[in-house]
Amino acid sequence: MPIQLYTESYELLYVMNVVMAGALTIPLVARFFKVSISYAAVLYVWHSLFAVAYAMFVVANGGDAREYYLHSFNEPSFSLGTHAVRVGVSFLSVGLGYPFLACSLTFAFLGYLGVVAFYSSLKEVMATEGGWWSWFIAMIPLLPSLNFWSVGLGKDSVSFFSICMILWVSFNLNKRWGYAIVPFLLLFIVRPHIAGMVGAAFAVSFLFRRGITWPQRVIIGGLALLVSAFLVPLALDYSGVEGGRLSDVSDFIEGREGANLKGGGAVDISNMSLPEKMFTYLFRPTLIEARNLFFLAAALDNTILLFLFVAGTWALIKKPLPPYLRAHNRMFLWIYSLCAWLILAMTTANLGIALRQKWMFAPMLIFLLISVIGRSRYPAESDAPAIEGSNR
Repeated sequence: MPIQLYTESYELLYVMNVVMAGALTIPLVARFFKVSISYAAVLYVWHSLFAVAYAMFVVANGGDAREYYLHSFNEPSFSLGTHAVRVGVSFLSVGLGYPFLACSLTFAFLGYLGVVAFYSSLKEVMATEGGWWSWFIAMIPLLPSLNFWSVGLGKDSVSFFSICMILWVSFNLNKRWGYAIVPFLLLFIVRPHIAGMVGAAFAVSFLFRRGITWPQRVIIGGLALLVSAFLVPLALDYSGVEGGRLSDVSDFIEGREGANLKGGGAVDISNMSLPEKMFTYLFRPTLIEARNLFFLAAALDNTILLFLFVAGTWALIKKPLPPYLRAHNRMFLWIYSLCAWLILAMTTANLGIALRQKWMFAPMLIFLLISVIGRSRYPAESDAPAIEGSNR
């Protein structure tokens, strides 16, 4: 069944209301995340343009967003994952009477908040930078792939917002931990398997953090492990892994390696080595594989990611991490980013899926790499407390 951006002229009022409501929040968002109002406005306009383009693409070509919108009129029941998104869309489409474009822009606003949180994290870690490096950092949130896959009506915009907020919180966990509750719950609702990985990564990292007493380590770390023990089985069940044994997980991965091999974005990864799978997931398509404008934009973004990865890895090898970069939970960020990259690379065969789902961990990985690439521009000493157990 085809859909339209809007069907009646009066529905444009809903669209304008969503756009104006978002625009009115720009000063508040800028103040909260400590970024300039002008740049927050640029991000809002840029992100909104991608939201409209994405909605037009879905209307013309179909996609998950179309299915979410159509099913929202069928009184969906709540459950984790797809059905939860349908319930949320139903509130907008049925409850508020929003047309497809207004629903899309509402979800895109969550993605916008994620982009600002991502930039705020980069800006904080590079607070003393200047010149071309600051301009380069400011360009990262404008990457086409990042914006295109964080504006859609569906799970991607919600999970992107959640991951970027968790990244922002982790920069100053002691003061910001309360702001992670809602993003984590949203992540658990739409993608419980990713929330399980986040919880497990935090539990492991907390056990090795510096600056906390053993009673705190045992009590809080134990609670985190208990939460992870609850989340991981739910995540496995949601992902389709029956039983939860290692053999079941292995069988699931082998099955997923060959799934979704039909279509223009399919790549057979079943016979690839693990490094090849991970490279394919994060850095392909490359420039030599770009066969249309969409793949060219993705390839340009991937080239930047590859540069950051190579330069960041070299910086990590060349110098130890100074104390002023240990004031945020880097161990958690590394554990989650690498585990998510590894697991998703082993279970995804379609480049189209990889292009959007890698943004569930790529912001954290980019943050980690950028923070070490530019660290030589920081002063040699810092009073920031070293609360993290990792030296990288």
